[in-house]
Amino acid sequence: MRFSPKEIILKDGRRCVLRPTAPEDAEAMIRYLKETSGETEYLLRYPDEVTFTVEGEREILGRLLEDPASVMMVAMVDGKVAGNCSINGIGSKRKILHRCSMAIALYREFWRLGIGTAMIGYLTELARKIGYQQMDLEVVAENTQAQALYAKCGFIESGRRHHALRFDDGSWHDEILMYKEL
Repeated sequence: MRFSPKEIILKDGRRCVLRPTAPEDAEAMIRYLKETSGETEYLLRYPDEVTFTVEGEREILGRLLEDPASVMMVAMVDGKVAGNCSINGIGSKRKILHRCSMAIALYREFWRLGIGTAMIGYLTELARKIGYQQMDLEVVAENTQAQALYAKCGFIESGRRHHALRFDDGSWHDEILMYKEL
């Protein structure tokens, strides 16, 4: 989905622009996916699982930009990708058309500056504009920092998925299911 860029002022006084990702962001987005996946265990992939080609990523970003039911947003600070978030419909069946799923991640250096809160706020606004009535997400049970952010942004815990993730070290981790009425 195409949407207007939005500028925010971070807690440290820097400016951040929230804008749609575009095909020309492909290289930066691949680098971001690899690096953020290595900064925390709480994302769904490991760095070696980021195998997109630049050409393939350009195609994905172009498709998402033109999809009226999806949003992919990038946060830019000082010309650098600081984070990324998205919403996508849960499915095409009428019984679930009202729901979208949200995902978000930031480089560690940009944590606690207000970017996550701003991105979720703008995603909420765009989700309403699309016509969604509920936003869902999953978060690793041990990721209490993210859970606090989501609660602050209006998400409510609705359940738990037992042993949803198995890390490379063999440990099992539950996912907390959360939702937000729009």
